[in-house]
Amino acid sequence: MPRRLTAIVEREADRYVAVCPEVDVASQGDTGAEARANLAEALTLFFETASPEEIDRRLRGEIYVTHSSSGR
Repeated sequence: MPRRLTAIVEREADRYVAVCPEVDVASQGDTGAEARANLAEALTLFFETASPEEIDRRLRGEIYVTHSSSGR
C-alpha cells in the first residue's frame, strides 16, 4: 500500500517552499505546483536512498494540520 504523506506549501517572498513534516524533507520552487513537484522528487530520492533505520528514525506517525486566523 502506498504511503500517504502531507505536503505543506507556503509562499516565502518570491518563492514557494514545500515541506513534508512526516519525514522532515523540504524543497522549493517558483510556483506552488513546482514546489510540490520538487518535494515529490525529493521524497522519492529520500525513500530510495535512506536506510530503513533512517526512515524509521525520521518517520512520524500522525501529523495534524490546522488553520487559524492571525488577526491581521
